[in-house]
This record gives sequence, structure tokens and C-alpha cells, in this order.
Amino acid sequence: QFREIPGLLEGKEGVKPDSARCVDISTKAALREMVMPGLIAVSSPVIVGWLLGASALGGLLAGATTTGVLMALFMATAGGAWDNAKKSIEQGKIPGESKGGEAHSAAVIGDTIGDPFKDTSGPSLNILIKLMSIVSLVIIPFLAAMGKL
Repeated sequence: QFREIPGLLEGKEGVKPDSARCVDISTKAALREMVMPGLIAVSSPVIVGWLLGASALGGLLAGATTTGVLMALFMATAGGAWDNAKKSIEQGKIPGESKGGEAHSAAVIGDTIGDPFKDTSGPSLNILIKLMSIVSLVIIPFLAAMGKL
């Protein structure tokens, strides 16, 4: 848009970016990038159940649930801690540290990573665990018909 809309790069008054186009490009890219993780989440229980049987499928679900819950807790806790570290420095609660210092710069970076951790990545693991479990429940009758139970 900087090349297409004159004055946008310079920040001239009255020049507006095409926000709808930017959102459209971002949305399409995000959906395109989610295809492979979605396929893995849906196909893993099917492939494991079909090739290795119900016991292996149970092991997959136990492992996915255990690691998913622990990872989600880690992400939520770490994200909150990084956010609070930045706030503590900005409010002057840490002696010898102030806004604009080296510790504050590090805390800002931590907060930048921490917000998506606690707000999106952690909760999305809950969806992954549920999706894998539901797919597993749906394929159980097929595994029974194939004698894989």
C-alpha cells in the first residue's frame, strides 16, 4: 500500500490505508497456515487407530492430553509472569530498575511474547485436545468393525 497510495508512507494528513485489504490478506494467510496443523490433529487419531489399534490410540490421547494440559498451563503462567514483570518495572516496584532501562527492554520483549502465550496459544491447546478426543470417539465404531479393539 505504500507504493500504491501516494502520501501513505510519509504520513500525510487525510491519506488513509486500505485496512480492509490488509485484514483480508492476513486472514487468508492465517487460514492457509492452519490447514496443516488441522490435518495433523484430525488425521493422527485416525492413522494411529487404524494402523496400531485402540490401545495405541488411547496412548496417543493420554500423551496428547498430558502434554497439552501441561503446555497450556506453562504458556498461561509464563505469559502472565512476563506481563506482570513489565508492569512491575513500569510501576517502580523493582528497586534499581526503571522504564527505558535494560531490564524494562527485556520485559517489553517478554510481554510481547507473553500476551499471545496466555491469550491464544495456551487456550488453543484445549481445542486441540478436544478435537483429537472427539475424532477418536467418532472412529471407535469403525475400529470395532475392523477388529482393531
